[in-house]
Amino acid sequence: MTVDSTDHQVPKYDEVFTSAKEHDYCVAIFVINEGEKLHKQLQRMKDSQLHVDVIISDGGSTDGSTDTKALQALNVNTLLVKQERGKLGSQMRIAFSWALKKGYKGIVVIDGNNKDSVENINDFVIKLEEGYDHIQGSRFIPGGKAINTPVSRLVGLKLLHVPIMRMASGFKYTDTTNGFRAYSKNLLLDYDMAIFRDVFTSYEFHYYLAIKAAKEGFKCIEIPVARSYPLGKIPTKISPIIGNLTVLITLIKCVVGYYEKK
Repeated sequence: MTVDSTDHQVPKYDEVFTSAKEHDYCVAIFVINEGEKLHKQLQRMKDSQLHVDVIISDGGSTDGSTDTKALQALNVNTLLVKQERGKLGSQMRIAFSWALKKGYKGIVVIDGNNKDSVENINDFVIKLEEGYDHIQGSRFIPGGKAINTPVSRLVGLKLLHVPIMRMASGFKYTDTTNGFRAYSKNLLLDYDMAIFRDVFTSYEFHYYLAIKAAKEGFKCIEIPVARSYPLGKIPTKISPIIGNLTVLITLIKCVVGYYEKK
């Protein structure tokens, strides 16, 4: 069914299928045309005995990777498909709105490109249970692993992204571009966080949540994770020049308060 959320700003989406809620927490996977990478990731998740319901928030895949029967065979609980414009931030708002209405106590978020250590998902759940509100996965703290990370990514992260995020948030983040994170229900519903606004359509949502959560006094923590890039050409949807420049501009806009509630 197509969902039209009128109580707050959430893009229209189709709830293609859903199953009964089995856990207190869910993991939202954000995808668009990830092909076999998504299926391999879901198989790893299925083999890991995770204590979460698996939700996919799709940006409009056309490669067959979100076939209903295939996803259900891999223990996917729900498939949500965005029907309006927008990228990652829009997919995130869809997943957050849906999960909160279903009564989940917290949401782990992860990309669907099979780069992340899905085996750590339960570690995020443990931290949510302990009362943390914003849990950031990090490759650069003890126990974390950065495997085949492109040098250009490391340089930009260490010299620009991390220092700017630390300055803006007051929290000593070490891996600010990593999308493997978790958020508590309390944080997502907080009036001052004001997450359900159409201004959040892309990567700015991750940056805003990390900065704002720390500034508002929510319990923040980093936990070790691994992220592995294959050798050879970097599989990414961020172009090397324009894409990375856009990321930096977006981060600066977050820092100067562009996305604050007006």
